[in-house]
Amino acid sequence: MSGQLAVVLAVTIMAMVAVALAVVLRTRRVVATPSELAVHFALQTAAQAARSLRSGLSAASARDALPHLRALTEGQAVALYDERGTLLAHEPADDPLWDDDLVDAAARAAESAEAEQRRVLVNDPCGEMSLVRAVLAQPLIAGDTGVGVLVVATTRRPGPGMLGAVAEVARYVSSQIELADLETSRARLDRAEVLALRAQISPHFIYNALNTIASFVRTDPNRARELILDFADFTRYSFRAAGEYTLLADELRNIDRYLTLERARFGTALNVKLQVAPEVLNVVVPFLALQPLVENAVRHGLAAKGGGTITIIARDEGTDCVITVEDDGVGMDPELLRSGDIDALGPDDDKPTGESHGARVGLTNVDHRLRAAFGNDYGLVVETGIGAGTRVGMRVPKFRAGIRA
Repeated sequence: MSGQLAVVLAVTIMAMVAVALAVVLRTRRVVATPSELAVHFALQTAAQAARSLRSGLSAASARDALPHLRALTEGQAVALYDERGTLLAHEPADDPLWDDDLVDAAARAAESAEAEQRRVLVNDPCGEMSLVRAVLAQPLIAGDTGVGVLVVATTRRPGPGMLGAVAEVARYVSSQIELADLETSRARLDRAEVLALRAQISPHFIYNALNTIASFVRTDPNRARELILDFADFTRYSFRAAGEYTLLADELRNIDRYLTLERARFGTALNVKLQVAPEVLNVVVPFLALQPLVENAVRHGLAAKGGGTITIIARDEGTDCVITVEDDGVGMDPELLRSGDIDALGPDDDKPTGESHGARVGLTNVDHRLRAAFGNDYGLVVETGIGAGTRVGMRVPKFRAGIRA
């Protein structure tokens, strides 16, 4: 038995060694040659630099990115300047190579490169006694605009390979800064669209709500007090200082406040049906995404016929949440939808043309924000017909990386 056990152990050990060797060889085959190692290093280093530059070009992002940019350019010292020629950071930060002479030479080269929008090469910028043999300044250009300068100091004369490497690194840095600027612009646009929606909350609705509350002050003070609290909560939410996204539960809660105020005005003529799957309550949606849909259903669909029913449904469909707002109001001509006018959701009523247009612009606003956040598969979908009411639906993913309330 002991001999058989020894054989089994020997076979097991040999098998384990073989597996280990296979794993090692397989790992080595992933990056084995010097060229593969160099490519792997360059991609990894570029990715680390990109993470630092995602917030744009600043003193902090320059400090974080420069060690990686130095590795990519193989310069002995590197620096980043902004578009005004201000030094943001240099690397290595405490290296004696960055004496006053090199700082001055780098600043002059950066200023010249920024002014001329071309690469500037200065040989022996600090004199022949200095270790620095050349300073290379490469402008950073995003679109057609200079956004800064990358300066590389080297202790040897730069050859064509290094010149090309510095140019490519500068182009890469420029693209990252441009992406950061685009992201900032998108965020500003999102905020502007939220502000536009807030501005489009119907003054007519506010006027009617206050009048309705006033009518209850003497006849039913308790009801008036409750409506005042609902109105205060509605306006507080609508003008909150938070971000561009919110939870579906919070959005529905604010819609309930809106409809409570409208039901106080319409009485039993306005009916509301709500069907919400509990599992979608924490889905993130654009802030004020439902308000324009519900307000248009009331103002353009039901007000013209003196009342009706609004049905709000939020259901779980796998990876998506589907939300619909439907009314049994006057409807509209489908040809207007086929012409691409998504906001022509109902006939003109007795309200001023500008106000009616403003409410409809709100729907285009929501459509744009849905597509910008989730892609073109997630815009508004409208079904309607003259005398057949209107249904407006949206589909949002239950999870999307980078989007949170």
